[in-house]
Amino acid sequence: MAEAQNSRILLESGTNEIEIMKFTIGGNLFGINVAKVREIMISEPVKPMPHAHPAVEGIFKPRDAVLTVVDLPKYLGMEREKDPKDIFIITNFNKMFIAFRVHTVDRISRISWTDIHKPDKTVSGGAEGVATGIAQCDGELVTILDFERIVAEIAPETTIQMSEVENLGPRDRNEKPIWVAEDSILLSKMISDSLRKANYVNLQMFPNGRELWDALIALPKDSDISRHVALIITDIEMPQMDGHRLTKLVKDDQRFKHIPLIIFSSLISEEMRIKGRQLGADEQLTKPEIGHLVDVMDHLLERAAEAQEK
Repeated sequence: MAEAQNSRILLESGTNEIEIMKFTIGGNLFGINVAKVREIMISEPVKPMPHAHPAVEGIFKPRDAVLTVVDLPKYLGMEREKDPKDIFIITNFNKMFIAFRVHTVDRISRISWTDIHKPDKTVSGGAEGVATGIAQCDGELVTILDFERIVAEIAPETTIQMSEVENLGPRDRNEKPIWVAEDSILLSKMISDSLRKANYVNLQMFPNGRELWDALIALPKDSDISRHVALIITDIEMPQMDGHRLTKLVKDDQRFKHIPLIIFSSLISEEMRIKGRQLGADEQLTKPEIGHLVDVMDHLLERAAEAQEK
């Protein structure tokens, strides 16, 4: 049975599809990756917390765990009088469980990542925006919110910390080319700044898996690939092409399969680990463990160098 289950998971991996749960706030349609959702429930009374971020409504205890409630309408500037029929979306990512208040929940749609487009800066708000993509679902336009960006603003201590890299101490300069696919503007900058702080100075950042893959296949066929890219780091959730699809393409290609590839995502769970492992990922790490990421990069690059010498 376990074998059959793993086969099913593998068949569902690398297809470049996503399930979007649609919800409304003030009549506007938004979306969240179903992989981030653990439960949907009718809103309950919330205990306010002093000195919290204005968008933090407070805490409640649905069963055996105390959860923080984020008032998403208030955060987005669409606040109205709270209704007992409001919905709590209980999420799990970055090893955290957080409840988000929304007005209604619509159905789930399965779409291709190619149907999700990066919003124009006038819509997303540029680097400060929380719209990570615009999707066409069942004939409707849905704004996909960057929940990692929202939580990073509300609780900065829960996201990537430069101090983890500083604690590694002095490091030698490393000029090996590192390619990174990350769609969040905020997290892309955090990752780039952290890796440069760790003395990885030859970084190329891509806003999604599609652009990284296009750059990879454009490399000269008769060249030493390791001179152009020595290691790939990819998020999972990205418009146009997700990290699982990118991993599958890289590891199925004779030219590129030797390139060490790390999946660095807030969505790493046991099921996701099975998917990534079946697709050939060399390592899978949970955001925001940037210090661990640097350690793993050191190890994989050293291993790749030893393999080349043999």
